[in-house]
Amino acid sequence: MTDTASPALTGVYPIAPTPFTEAGALDLEGQRRVLDCMIDQGVDGICILANYSEQFLLTDDERETLLDLCTDHVAGRVPVIVTTSHFSTDIAAERGARAAKAGAAMLMMMPPYHGALLKTGETGMFEHFSRVADAAGVPIMIQDAPLSGVDLSVPFLVGLATEIPLVQYFKIEMPGTAGKLRALIAAGGEAIVGPFDGEESITLMADLDAGATGTMPSALIPDLIKPVVTGHLSGNRDAAAAAYASILPLINYENRQCGLRATKAAMIEGGVIKSDAVRHPLEALHPDTRAGLLELARPLDPIVLRWGK
Repeated sequence: MTDTASPALTGVYPIAPTPFTEAGALDLEGQRRVLDCMIDQGVDGICILANYSEQFLLTDDERETLLDLCTDHVAGRVPVIVTTSHFSTDIAAERGARAAKAGAAMLMMMPPYHGALLKTGETGMFEHFSRVADAAGVPIMIQDAPLSGVDLSVPFLVGLATEIPLVQYFKIEMPGTAGKLRALIAAGGEAIVGPFDGEESITLMADLDAGATGTMPSALIPDLIKPVVTGHLSGNRDAAAAAYASILPLINYENRQCGLRATKAAMIEGGVIKSDAVRHPLEALHPDTRAGLLELARPLDPIVLRWGK
């Protein structure tokens, strides 16, 4: 059973970075510029407060500030997905209800975990997601990523989708993503409304071939990733493959060398933000790594490198 009141979300839904000042405070004006840049990149939606937003380095008060700022500033121009993960079911439910009230189109959640070993079984996870769905009343995307250390089997994910109507979307980032997406879609059928991938879209072509209908990369080059998705979904696989081949070296460099710091490095280069600071204990990019990133990016002429100039 799924909620068919709204059309399925498909396309490119990047993670918004959280800009900080050099002193480490939230740069709220910079955050507004980040959102405007992303919309000008042609994104289909924006995800906030995710791991690539450095959500694990934000206070609760800062989360509240960013939730209100982002939803107010986007103002319905594109859907906003809000990450509301927490080990505590009560806190996750409170976050979900708060995000829905602020205008979130969807929640994204990892399974409950804390550290490497504190997890719960499938019954606990099912109840966790069910209670958040009841509290929020908006669709939920389950993030299946190695970071949690939790095994989310295909039968369990299908069970969530068929028994909790609002659990409709799945962001698969595990090794062998295409195979898991293919199995999930085959087993879940219409209950799998939104099969997505992530991890900077580093396996995007294989995942689209497996049936993915959306991707959640960083905000580095969503304007260049979008033709891959739209081309593939429209049946023009050759064009999609050619577009993907041209950007894959940059995506690989981002994924393997930079992580979440890549987008900030590009955004300061393009005048979007004033500082690419990350919060300790994360470390700034080495100058040589930054130079390598920009060397790959410049010939592609992404919007991020010229948006603020």
